[in-house]
Amino acid sequence: MANDWNRYGFTAARPQGRPGRELRPESLTVDIHSHVAVPRAAEFAKPHLDWSTIPLAHFATPETKALNQRQDAERQAQMTGIGERLADLDAMGLDLQVIMCPPPQCYYTVPLDIAAPASRMVNEGLSEYAAQTPDRYAVLGTVPLQDGDEAAKELEHAMTRLGHKGVQILTNVAGRELSDPAFAPFWAKAEALGAVVLLHPNGFTEGQRLTRHYFNNVVGNPFETTLALHYLIFDGVLERHPNLKIVAVHGGGYLAAYSGRIDHAWGARADAHGTLPHPPTSYLKRIYVDTVVFTPHQLRALVEVFGPDHVVLGTDYPYDMAEYEPIEHVVSSGLDADTVGKICGGTARRLLGI
Repeated sequence: MANDWNRYGFTAARPQGRPGRELRPESLTVDIHSHVAVPRAAEFAKPHLDWSTIPLAHFATPETKALNQRQDAERQAQMTGIGERLADLDAMGLDLQVIMCPPPQCYYTVPLDIAAPASRMVNEGLSEYAAQTPDRYAVLGTVPLQDGDEAAKELEHAMTRLGHKGVQILTNVAGRELSDPAFAPFWAKAEALGAVVLLHPNGFTEGQRLTRHYFNNVVGNPFETTLALHYLIFDGVLERHPNLKIVAVHGGGYLAAYSGRIDHAWGARADAHGTLPHPPTSYLKRIYVDTVVFTPHQLRALVEVFGPDHVVLGTDYPYDMAEYEPIEHVVSSGLDADTVGKICGGTARRLLGI
């Protein structure tokens, strides 16, 4: 078999079942995690973007870089066009899809005077895309998060002028944690506006050991999300902003698998306890996670840890690491009908105000 292939379809992580369009609940189904590219913003930012500052692109072998380039070419129609994407949504049984830019179009490592207009281009481009079939799409925009004040301004513009439901942000900002005080204006504005803030990784920032086997995505992406959530909890962002609507993709990384360890550390050590007034896991019920974890037992664990009202269906479409039978995944996981309805769309509708 050739060593230069990507596949888009049913996952190898579980046996194939009936298509989601045959199993879907009667209520509206919503995919909260998908990507649409904005080529004109990419062309504008390209002369200023150093790809060595993008962890997922930098910590990769030549084979991985070649496969990613192949994928970009193969998925162009799904990433920027309408017809094939809508056909895929229908095949998956999805009524509404939340779109956001690919992670590299969160321009955190270019100068602010480039990042700000590039972010505006992305947001306008996503709005234009969604307007072609407005009954099928909702939008999460982007912001120049390297400056907290500018990020807050762009978030307000995107929501009040463009009708976006919130914003996608990366799990760190050019190496700075999301709990950095510099980003306080953004978090305050997000809470005030009721914005959905979706956390998306783009490779682990210290990925020297993760270059082979696509590990900086396979291992590094979930770890990045896990680390970002830890800082938001332990540095008090969730304590200071109890009404934030945070969605962590890929099931929130690894946090659900060992959540008791953070409570133990908080109770056992002063340096872990800090000024946090409540056990760290008490904040997990404020976080939403998507279903892109591929196996029924892990999905059930998410429901147990985060609660049946805080797990939302996602795909990560149209990448090779996406979930292409998201409804089948939920329905086949042994959850009760009420929980299935919430995950497949009910909770997302409430979260997005639809």
